[in-house]
Amino acid sequence: MADEARRYFTVEEVERLIPALEGAMGRVMACHSETARVRAALQEAQRKVMLSGGARLDQEFWRSGKARLAAASVELQEKIAEILGLGGVPKDIELGLVDFPTLLDAREVNLCWRVGEQRIRFWHGLDEGYAARKPLPGAS
Repeated sequence: MADEARRYFTVEEVERLIPALEGAMGRVMACHSETARVRAALQEAQRKVMLSGGARLDQEFWRSGKARLAAASVELQEKIAEILGLGGVPKDIELGLVDFPTLLDAREVNLCWRVGEQRIRFWHGLDEGYAARKPLPGAS
C-alpha cells in the first residue's frame, strides 16, 4: 500500500479554517474541562464511600456523572476528529493548539495556531513545540 501524499497548507488556507477551528477546539477544551471536573467529582464520591467504611453511594449522582462523562468524551472525540478532518493536528488541548504541516524555505515545518489567534503568525520545526514558535517571515 502506497503512502498518501502529505498535504501542506498555506497560511491563507489555514486562516480560512480559523472560524471552524475556533468552534471545534473551543468545544474540545470545554469537553476536556468537563470530563476532568466530572472525573474528580466521581473520584471524590468514591473516596468518601471508602473512608466511611462503605456508606451507600448516591446512585443517581453516580449514574448522572457517568452519563455526563460519556457524553463529554464522545463530543471531545468527535471534535478532535473534525479538526483532524480539516487537516490540523491538535497538540495541546488545554492551550488550544493546532498544527498544520507546511513547507517553509523547502523545509517541512508546522504552522502553529492557538485558540484566540485570528491569524497564522508562527511556525515551529517538526521536532519542536509551542515554546519554540517563531514568527513567520513578514508576520506582524
